[in-house]
Amino acid sequence: MEVNATLAEQWLSNVSYYRMSAYWYPARALDSTDRPTDRFKQGTTFENATLLYEADRKLRTLVHDGMERIEIALRTRLGEQLCKQDPLAYTNPSNFRETFNHLKWVDTANRRVSRALPHNEAIKHYKREYGHFPFWVLAEVLDFGDASRLYAGLRDEDQREIADGLGFSINYGALTRIQRAKAREQHPLVRWMHQLTIIRNTCAHHGRLWNKSFTPAATPALRAVPGLELLPEGQSERIFGALSVMAYLLRVVSPGTTWPDKVTQLIETTFLTNPLVDQRSLGIPSTRSHHL
Repeated sequence: MEVNATLAEQWLSNVSYYRMSAYWYPARALDSTDRPTDRFKQGTTFENATLLYEADRKLRTLVHDGMERIEIALRTRLGEQLCKQDPLAYTNPSNFRETFNHLKWVDTANRRVSRALPHNEAIKHYKREYGHFPFWVLAEVLDFGDASRLYAGLRDEDQREIADGLGFSINYGALTRIQRAKAREQHPLVRWMHQLTIIRNTCAHHGRLWNKSFTPAATPALRAVPGLELLPEGQSERIFGALSVMAYLLRVVSPGTTWPDKVTQLIETTFLTNPLVDQRSLGIPSTRSHHL
């Protein structure tokens, strides 16, 4: 590797060697059995690794920004759906799937409330005056994982109604019989919300997004939605699939958003211009555009 000593000393004093090594790992030369060696491909530079690190950091910032709007929208849509019946509908296990661990979810929600009680005026008020919390109050202390699990626990028709409101109206006629059965049993958006939760937590802990595999989410049903044809075929476990779904969601919940353009520009100008980056490491199909 070509190394500028001053640059390397500056970076490695503040970013651990182990953390940095993930960004130059793909540049390691392979032996005759295709196993990585301790040598690098010719032309590999430490500077390009730092540029890739910075690009990944900027992507985390953009993803975190987009996730905030998606998380709040999901909590709001859940509240609208549940509160059609009763502001306390979330406390009734009969409103959810039989396979949903409702007791565990409520226990988690109660712990969120207890943690928020000392400093949340709304929680204090409802506890003092009513002894219970309508969903719109509870929603403010739930995290994305809580909301995602609650969505997964909803009955089919409730999942579908929320998904349709977010623009994910599935064209079931474009699916195979098996795909249709799976999509009707549990809406495909459930798995994607789960993946987005994991990616959101990765960002919160300053984890790497580039060249990383996340819990895969099936793509056939969502590829039948106009505007999501860019999703990889089969399933998506790299970041580009999630970015595509986020861009679609943000255009619905935040009309006029410039988020997709900012992410596309970052991919084009900092990731794909870096010699260390293969577009497959982001999950961009080779035959597709990378414009979100």
